Amino acid sequence: MSLHKLRLAAAVPVTISTFSSRLFLKPFPNTLTLGLFSRRLQPRKPLLVRAFSASAAVQDIPATQTSESSVARPQWKASIDFKWIRDNKEAVEINIKNRNSNANLDAVLELYENMLNLQKEVERLREERNNVAKKMKGKLESSERERLVEEGKNLKESLVTLEEDLVKLKDELQHVAQSIPNMTHPDVPVGGEDSSAIRKEVGCPREFNFPIKDHLQLGKDLDLIDFDSAAEVSGSKFFYLKNEAVLLEMALLNWTLSQVMKKGYTPLTTPEIVRSSIVEKCGFQPRGDNTQVYSIDGTDQCLIGTAEIPLGGIHMDSILLESALPLKYIAFSHCFRTEAGAAGAATKGLYRVHQFSKAEMFVICRPEDSEFFHHELIQIEEDLFTSLGLHFKTLDMATADLGAPAYRKFDIEAWMPGFGRFGEISSASNCTDYQSRRLGIRYRPSEPLQTGPKKGKANLPATKFVHTLNATACAVPRMMVCLLENYQQEDGSVVIPEPLRPFMGGIELIKPKLK
Repeated sequence: MSLHKLRLAAAVPVTISTFSSRLFLKPFPNTLTLGLFSRRLQPRKPLLVRAFSASAAVQDIPATQTSESSVARPQWKASIDFKWIRDNKEAVEINIKNRNSNANLDAVLELYENMLNLQKEVERLREERNNVAKKMKGKLESSERERLVEEGKNLKESLVTLEEDLVKLKDELQHVAQSIPNMTHPDVPVGGEDSSAIRKEVGCPREFNFPIKDHLQLGKDLDLIDFDSAAEVSGSKFFYLKNEAVLLEMALLNWTLSQVMKKGYTPLTTPEIVRSSIVEKCGFQPRGDNTQVYSIDGTDQCLIGTAEIPLGGIHMDSILLESALPLKYIAFSHCFRTEAGAAGAATKGLYRVHQFSKAEMFVICRPEDSEFFHHELIQIEEDLFTSLGLHFKTLDMATADLGAPAYRKFDIEAWMPGFGRFGEISSASNCTDYQSRRLGIRYRPSEPLQTGPKKGKANLPATKFVHTLNATACAVPRMMVCLLENYQQEDGSVVIPEPLRPFMGGIELIKPKLK
């Protein structure tokens, strides 16, 4: 496994891996603070309450920890429903096969059964120890007391050994089970990327009556992009934007944020360095083979590959009120990706780079609402790209092309004349409760309080895991590829799409520079 190493500041060793970050935000006015932590909410929305982590709340696998283990010690615990997996073994097995996953279901079920049996034995010994302790409270002959003392000592020693074994077994079960992917929407096509279904197609390819240029040539001729200097400074797959290209990046981001905010999304900027555990909880592998994540050497931190990661972490280990949902965010961040394993003509220029700017949408909602918001996200994307006059198609991605967290994923591919093909510019994924079970994000239903067994005491409704969704609103480099190549003119200039002109100071045309 090769880790990309950086040097950040004076002799601070850095490598690049996953993200995990707890974002402690200053509360807005009138925000309730409970315990040691506080959370901010959108104005006029009910408050978010910091709670025990889901790992501590999970019933199947309590989050017990010891100092040593014979297996790789999980740094965090997911609230995996092992009983459901066991009861739906056939469906889970088919899902693993359809998604080309290397998860070992048989190992998970065997470890789960072993854990249940060991747990029963531990509980039996605890009960025996308690019975011995009760007997010793009464009047006893000295010989009987000595016998009970010895029996209690033996039970305690046996319990210590079995409890240590139980902790190790739970750790191993977590380690193996975390590779099981999310279940899949029944309408998702089964197969590889070629099996993906076209959901929608908008527009048609522009017909040119002159020899076209790709974005690399346009960027050079119009003095917009400098790859050569960036290669000397940073290495391959980095770039400088210059002149109108800088304004175009700002225009794309500001226009995108303004459009998405009209749909009720709250704008954010996010940390761009996060803890590795957060990256893992969101379903990414920071230190696996061909990882896309840059890790910081000597730390548990990574550079983010998408704002989805810190957005997922912002409400980690929290219980939300149902009335606060949905939470809808549009976040700007820089993104960093190793692009390990990427090669070929399809990766040239701005299409595949190590660092870029992106606007990302993220939704936290009730389980019954996630399909609605998945369609809302893809509709927002389609409306944005239609407004820019792009020719694109929306794909319902096949099972083998889904990442572990995604229950269903729609990709949008736009026509890129310089490549002579469609290229991916956006995606929208419904991750259901895959991420929330790892991040510990729950909500409390707004049900009437039930009167408890004691007079005057009410039982709160049980908490449930939220669903999370994410979607790309604007990945700047690929949008630039589309705009430069589709809006080029015969004289070498490039027309600015009308919606972006107010955000570029009224510039309508990028013209060749006078030499």
